[in-house]
Amino acid sequence: MSYDVVCVGESMALVTPDPPGPLAAGGPMRLDVAGAESTVASYLAQLGARVAWVSAVGADPLGELVVARVGSYGVDVSHVVVDGSAPTGVFFKNPGAAGTTVHYYRAGSAASRLGPSTLPAARVVHLSGITPALSSSCARLVEAALETGFTSFDVNYRPGLWPVERAAPVLAALARRADVVFVGLDEAQTLWGVRTAADVRELLPEPGRVIVKDGAVGAYSDAEFVPAPAVEVVEPVGAGDAFAAGYLFGLVRDAPEAERLRLGHRVAGAALRVTGDVAELEGFDDV
Repeated sequence: MSYDVVCVGESMALVTPDPPGPLAAGGPMRLDVAGAESTVASYLAQLGARVAWVSAVGADPLGELVVARVGSYGVDVSHVVVDGSAPTGVFFKNPGAAGTTVHYYRAGSAASRLGPSTLPAARVVHLSGITPALSSSCARLVEAALETGFTSFDVNYRPGLWPVERAAPVLAALARRADVVFVGLDEAQTLWGVRTAADVRELLPEPGRVIVKDGAVGAYSDAEFVPAPAVEVVEPVGAGDAFAAGYLFGLVRDAPEAERLRLGHRVAGAALRVTGDVAELEGFDDV
């Protein structure tokens, strides 16, 4: 195998008010990079995995930024397509008194034009439920990728991309075709009306493993449960992707299930302590 993990999906330029405040107020902004699958890849590379990110960006400065940032963590970005006829996607964070909302400008982006293609050889292909919401061709990409071998699927429901009524049956059907599934208990409750991790497993009997993340409580994998360590949260963005990266690193290193969950919590804890999508991992020499 050329890689331990291949991660497939869109990443975008991220614009955030700095200091935090409503977008409507104007003022200084910070330009960053964000994307679920590339975040997983960036943590895996820091942990020492051989990982590639497959995506597309526009032939523009934002695309250059995205590729350079993801590559800076040690991810192989040679499989990223540069599309000269479509832009790199952008989204904005809008901090407010009731919480932070996001505004996407990704319709017609280079990554939304992705479709089924031959992926690099890997022990695991990692996908998310964000990609099928981007376009019909992206939905076909995910469906085809789920037939490529051992697959990991993070449900990653984004209400800003599609309503529950459309997303729920599609995401359940895709999850049933994966070997490993990640889903937050809260999003499973929103999508499928379940109450417990056992309910989620009953809904998704086909995958070899269904990892149910219950926030600060802990994570379940069938009979295994590992509590989440206490962490002072700076920003929750990216913690779910960090957890998936930790778990997958344990998987490709053939670690026991409980150790995979513990490593997921450790990497998620690093993400929770920083702003932005990807934390610099320190103190992981023992993994």
